[in-house]
Amino acid sequence: MNNQYMGTHFADITLLVTHYNRSASLENLLESFVARNLSFADIVVSDDGSQHSHFSRLQELQEKYHFRLVPAVTNGGLGKNLNKGQDAATTLYTLYVQEDFEATDKLRDALVAAHTFMEDDKDLDYVRFYAYIPYPYLKKFKHGFSKIEIRNLGRNYRKIYAYSDHPHLRRSNFFEKFGRYPEGLKGDLTEYKMCISFLQNKGNGLFYDQFSELFVQKNSAAEPSTMTRSNIRQSDNFFISIVRDIYRQFKYNYDILFMKSLKRH
Repeated sequence: MNNQYMGTHFADITLLVTHYNRSASLENLLESFVARNLSFADIVVSDDGSQHSHFSRLQELQEKYHFRLVPAVTNGGLGKNLNKGQDAATTLYTLYVQEDFEATDKLRDALVAAHTFMEDDKDLDYVRFYAYIPYPYLKKFKHGFSKIEIRNLGRNYRKIYAYSDHPHLRRSNFFEKFGRYPEGLKGDLTEYKMCISFLQNKGNGLFYDQFSELFVQKNSAAEPSTMTRSNIRQSDNFFISIVRDIYRQFKYNYDILFMKSLKRH
């Protein structure tokens, strides 16, 4: 019988989900794992001070999906939410997924492979399952994965995204090498600083080539994305995009070479 129908249990992986005011999306995510017979040693939902209606729903969902809820009295931002969620993980590995994703039927085989890679290679820090665009510097590996190459002097500024907060499997001691997420900053800057730390500390990662196959990101009108960015950063204006790309090329290279790594404590 196909193991997918028997169910697959990951005894040394914690599923970590960050959540803020999107309880329906969270339920869809958790149900997508149940529907595919995927289970984990532990499930941690780190909440960032959601409104009462959503928090009450979280408590109801906790009864159904048996996750550990790590609450916050007030909204502390993405960095604090990620830090306290990761601190709660006690297994060797953490599968990190934001609440607005849903797993697909193809995730099982990719996750099994990623877990095997990390077991076999103790220097492998994380395996990335999702992206908006391909990573620019990849070397073919095996089973549909490629090695993320760290090229500090590479001309494509998207090299900065060797690390991403998109769904990935990582070692639960990730902070020991790369530091904790900075707190008190906007979400995009929080992720940016971790990207810099990943490059500076020579992170070792894999990238799933068909990155749109394993997870689907869903943003409904009822529960839209809570991440906001400036109009300039998102503008499609030709001249603005040229200036923006030049700025990023210089800034990213400068930060990779000179910005201090994140504090370890």
